Amino acid sequence: MDEAHKIETETVDAVDAPARARVTPDFERKRDYLTGFLAEEKPPVETGGAGGPLQEAVIEALKTIYDPEIPVNIYELGLIYDVAASEDGDVVIDMTLTTPHCPVAESMPGEVELRVLAVPGVRDAEVKLVWEPAWDPSKMTDEARLELGML
Repeated sequence: MDEAHKIETETVDAVDAPARARVTPDFERKRDYLTGFLAEEKPPVETGGAGGPLQEAVIEALKTIYDPEIPVNIYELGLIYDVAASEDGDVVIDMTLTTPHCPVAESMPGEVELRVLAVPGVRDAEVKLVWEPAWDPSKMTDEARLELGML
């Protein structure tokens, strides 16, 4: 190694601590926007079990998820067989797909679970993918049939 690139080291016993920053009374602190948000108390959500407000909110969330191949939401399409909401905020959904070979078979149950978990008052969500009874067009609501021109 040549002299220009030589590394020199120095051994020391101790290093003085750097000076600490002091906040004086005339210092104006910036407003922390999360403080108020986190301190705010959320109103309790009444679950009420079957037919209660939580179950209705979950159904409304399910109506925002659309089948990628059919321009109808999965609830009106008849893919949701059951929505069970407990008093504790646990939700269990039985759902199916139009066919077992559906291209979204891996992603759709996960998307349903995420949307349901985003509903206020839901503590836990479980999506059960079932194949019995098999889905057929008779499971669609009249609104879905009208949207698809089947009425």
